[in-house]
Amino acid sequence: MIILVTGGAGFIGSHVVETSIDAGHVVHVADDLSTGSTHKVSALAAFHHVDIGSDTFRELFGEIRPDAVIHMAAQINVTASMSNPVFDAEAGIINTIRLLDLCVANDVGRFVFASSAAVYGATETIPVDETFQCNPLSPYGVSKLACEEYVKLYGRSHGLPFVILRNSNVYGPRQIAQGECGVCAILTQQMIRGEIPTLYGHGNPLRDYIYVDDVAGANLAALTHGDGSTLNVSSGEGVSVRVIFDRLKEFLEFGDEPRLAPLRPGEIENTYLSNQRAIEALCWNPETNLSDGLRLTVDHFRTR
Repeated sequence: MIILVTGGAGFIGSHVVETSIDAGHVVHVADDLSTGSTHKVSALAAFHHVDIGSDTFRELFGEIRPDAVIHMAAQINVTASMSNPVFDAEAGIINTIRLLDLCVANDVGRFVFASSAAVYGATETIPVDETFQCNPLSPYGVSKLACEEYVKLYGRSHGLPFVILRNSNVYGPRQIAQGECGVCAILTQQMIRGEIPTLYGHGNPLRDYIYVDDVAGANLAALTHGDGSTLNVSSGEGVSVRVIFDRLKEFLEFGDEPRLAPLRPGEIENTYLSNQRAIEALCWNPETNLSDGLRLTVDHFRTR
């Protein structure tokens, strides 16, 4: 299968690329390198430095004629979306619509969209499953939800086969130490540098942390399973930021206590996702527990 991964030079995308290549697929990567890096891209992938909203990309798409598209390219910072919602919408919604048009015009056989737990907003009941009414609290979450609706619309109107994956907090090697989802990388790098980390929400908010290779595995499974589904990709367990800090503190032998601060605008108090529907629909299961995943993350940043 010929697979095009947008944002394939990024944190999650680069792991999706590697997993797809390991499974025997031919992989093309399209990335403008605004946050990604060519150092993250497998040498076995065909890399294209291009803006996915450009005419150059439109021509490239017709040349590649992919069998499947995994759409990972996005603005990834919730706080940034609060200060510049127009850019967030252009990077997310508009480029996704353009990409969907290309998929329909070129008879793409599968579209996998990387959505986010941010579409749910504040949740009174946890864990959250896919039937929960979405009420995003940030432009980032609104953008992801709008993209989901466009993906489903193109599925209904044009017969485009799709799977929507709502990722929880993904962590692991190559993660950028910025943004709310980058907490594991941020804390790890701060401790390595001897800096005292700040835990927002006073370290209490519960989040669902899933190792990046497990997310890559879910994307691979979505190429052949779960057609027409919207699925949570998560560990299914709520873990506090303080627990993450304490595990990293142990692994890094860090001696200081963290600073505590309130949540930032747009951030959610507690949320973690049920993964039962994804387990059944994708014939997939997360395989990496939190301790093992954090050790692998620490090892990566120590050797950089």
